[in-house]
Amino acid sequence: MSEHGHDHLHDEEESGIALRVKALERVLVEKGAVNAEALDKFVDAYETKIGPRNGAMVVAKAWTDPDYRKRLLDDGVAAIGELGFSGLEGDHLRVIENTDETHNVVVCTLCSCYPWPVLGLPPIWYKSPPYRSRIVREPRAVLEEFGLELPESKKIRVWDSSADLRYMILPQRPASTEDLDEEGLADIVTRDGMIGTALV
Repeated sequence: MSEHGHDHLHDEEESGIALRVKALERVLVEKGAVNAEALDKFVDAYETKIGPRNGAMVVAKAWTDPDYRKRLLDDGVAAIGELGFSGLEGDHLRVIENTDETHNVVVCTLCSCYPWPVLGLPPIWYKSPPYRSRIVREPRAVLEEFGLELPESKKIRVWDSSADLRYMILPQRPASTEDLDEEGLADIVTRDGMIGTALV
């Protein structure tokens, strides 16, 4: 566990993992175990077609289109499907909206159930036992460790994903973003905002 109480990777650790992955990839390609072109297509799919960018586009659409927002909150799977996003781990999804009164955060206390089509692969900290157990017991403290300090007056609600139902958070649109189009809005949405460990 890190010095501030949870097991998430920091930039320097992520760089180390990235270097090991690149080395492993090089060896697998050199030995002929993996086709480099197929691997590039797979990685590209998760980086650009499956992943946080998809979720960011969903959020931006909801921020700019009230009718879409309503459909998204009523039936997340169908509304997300309208944008062409679906697939493994995304067929049972509910979108929960942050409000002035309530901040929502997602966890899977049993394993790491996660909506891959809109958020990509789960971060390592999301799967860690400290996050999975502590966010339920002391959500305000855990969110503060992520750098998210919420007013005491704001309620925090924790949503526990399962194999039957996964969750995605619809963050509140930040003030002073009226001049941004959907693409610009999607650029400011983060994976952590859609999990609830960040505001946006």
